[in-house]
Amino acid sequence: MGALIAPPLSAQPTSTPTPGTTRAPAGLPSLGDAGDMTTLEERKLGDAIARELYRDPDYLDDPILGEYVDGVWRQLLAGAKARGELSPELEERFAWVVLMGRDRTINAFALPGGYFGLHTGLVGAVASRDELASVLAHEISHITQRHIARLMGQQTRQAPMMMAAMILGAIAASKNPQAGMALAVGGQAAAIQQQLNFSRDMEREADRIGYGVLGQSGFAPSGFVSMFEKLQAASRINDNGDWPYLRSHPLTTQRIADMQQRQQGQGRAATPPTDYEALLLAGRARVLGRPGVDVLRAWAAEPAQPGFDSQPLAKRAGALYAAAMAQAQLRDLPKAQALAAQLAHAVAGDARGLRQARLLQADLALQAGQPARALEWLPAKASGTASGALTGTGTGDAPAPPASSPISAAHGQAGRAALLMRAQALTATQRAGDAVSALQPWVSDHPQDAGAWQALSAAYGAQGQTLRALRAQGEVAMSRMDYAGAVDRWRAAQDFSRTQMGGGDLIEASIVDTRLRTAQAALRQQREDELKRR
Repeated sequence: MGALIAPPLSAQPTSTPTPGTTRAPAGLPSLGDAGDMTTLEERKLGDAIARELYRDPDYLDDPILGEYVDGVWRQLLAGAKARGELSPELEERFAWVVLMGRDRTINAFALPGGYFGLHTGLVGAVASRDELASVLAHEISHITQRHIARLMGQQTRQAPMMMAAMILGAIAASKNPQAGMALAVGGQAAAIQQQLNFSRDMEREADRIGYGVLGQSGFAPSGFVSMFEKLQAASRINDNGDWPYLRSHPLTTQRIADMQQRQQGQGRAATPPTDYEALLLAGRARVLGRPGVDVLRAWAAEPAQPGFDSQPLAKRAGALYAAAMAQAQLRDLPKAQALAAQLAHAVAGDARGLRQARLLQADLALQAGQPARALEWLPAKASGTASGALTGTGTGDAPAPPASSPISAAHGQAGRAALLMRAQALTATQRAGDAVSALQPWVSDHPQDAGAWQALSAAYGAQGQTLRALRAQGEVAMSRMDYAGAVDRWRAAQDFSRTQMGGGDLIEASIVDTRLRTAQAALRQQREDELKRR
């Protein structure tokens, strides 16, 4: 599965790649082809696993964290493609989706078909985009090198759907020892042990290739070293020794040495500037990981502690963000908003940090039932360029960033977080038509964005356009591969069209009919696969 913090076993140093090259550097030999598994079969296996993860109560679709992670992710995919690691076939056929989960452990894992799992605990532990990018580059390399398919090739007798069940069981075991015990009792632990043991060389290969992808994508390769040091500390804290079959990775100290050796030929790296955005969103991830009421209270009280104002700005900024989020979780929104205003003032000199402070202020305003105030913090259009920077004047102390502030497309893409929050605020202020106008182009370009479809459904509902609202609800389910739910929503849309509209919106009704047939076909295929698994 490519999880990062399982206590590793062995490693061998390899030669240093040269960032900017278009071919993979020399180093470990190729581990072989992907066996008999096609890319289509691997994607199908990944879909089955992802479908269950979408249903997991810990699945998290947070627009602010999601936009941040996806910006790093897309930049790495572009680097992998430029370096020659991402083939056109894999780019087209695989999902390339990051699924985030509420989990305080520091971990990430690759899944078949271009799906990736990312724990909030890992996002909460990084201090820079470079560190987060090092993890994602490692995981991208697991997929581009077809490691899952190679593992499957070692166990040709196991049906793909049985492998999907075992992978899900291993994920459950990493979160819940009782679930792992049930898995072992079921007789599948030995098979997982055999699969993961084969991945030792794969981990080294993912390190080697991921290091090159990281540099090709414009990130500092030093992020690998600092991240591995954190993973080493996390493995000492989190490992209780109960599940040795999850220990498939090279020894973390040796992986650190390998990365340090690769950097020696590049000279001493300059000290990077403080990454306020990463520090702020680390605080958000820690709070969203549900640490418990006592921990939230401690974080909420930290800015009031003696000597807080004398601490370095980087530490104060992260603590203020976490405190504001913690106060919101504790249902004290006025205190949360006051802390967010204090944060905005503190990071006013950093464009990216200020942008995240503004988004936090908008988020808190929406939670407080103040949609008009939220609009003050959000741009009229989300463009992802300098002109799309957050320019609301708001009621806080910090000035808005100048028009030339360096908020790039990779940093917010097209501004999904601002787009979704603005649509919510517009709908709540009786301007649902404006919300629809903003969301329709987005879902046209991003048809798998469940969050955007949900916002569009709410906007249509506020306008009294029931058929379109039901159609959008079906798209929400379809985006998460809940084919039964999509069929239910689109059948309801059909019934409404036939009984309530009297021949009204024929175009929308035709779209519903077509999408219903698509969902029914997908549901039939899903059920056939489940029968084969049994």
